[in-house]
Amino acid sequence: MEILVEDLGLTYYKPCWDYQEKLFQENLDAKKNQSETKNHLLLTEHHNVFTLGKSGDESNVLGDEKQLDAEFYKINRGGDITFHGPGQLVVYPIIDLEKLNIGLAKYIFNIEEVIIRLIAEYDIQGVRSKGASGVWLDIDQPTNERKICAVGVRASRHITMHGLAFNVNTELSYFDKIIPCGIPNKGVTSLSVETNKQSIGMNEIKTKFVSLFREIFEFPLVGNHIENE
Repeated sequence: MEILVEDLGLTYYKPCWDYQEKLFQENLDAKKNQSETKNHLLLTEHHNVFTLGKSGDESNVLGDEKQLDAEFYKINRGGDITFHGPGQLVVYPIIDLEKLNIGLAKYIFNIEEVIIRLIAEYDIQGVRSKGASGVWLDIDQPTNERKICAVGVRASRHITMHGLAFNVNTELSYFDKIIPCGIPNKGVTSLSVETNKQSIGMNEIKTKFVSLFREIFEFPLVGNHIENE
């Protein structure tokens, strides 16, 4: 089994979502016809957009949607509301978990593990928080607990779509317009904030992510072409 890596660069949300749906449906059709599925790892940054998961609560938008200064979409992943924008690495794995012989819980655990190991390379200790997906910092300090990576997925017939959003150089002020992931009184942070660096190269992060994804999921990736910055 192998997975095709595509760096889509900076994208608007809807065309990227449509592309995901196309690849997702192709794999569902392949399953139905008992033919070979194809696996994809899409890397992107989005123009400013808020997305609300299928079980999300619109009351987690603080104020009028017209004042968000960004696009807004209700989508079919799990989880609540989050923000995507430039400087945030968004990754959409569209893969067949049956071929990996793992379930959805282990899949999410592995995705979180990729980010935990990645930020460890910058001397940041990321952890999981009980009852909340994603990667967090300082969960033992209730007044300082903050999320650096959100995870929200959809799966059908063992095929996945949607994925993760890792704040690298993200403009965090947009999160003030929502209750991120529907979890009140917890913060959001980024790699640049935690390392006290003004900007961290996205190509550097993408390359590290792909390498760790390959290591943790234990299968080859092909077509690893990271866009030039």
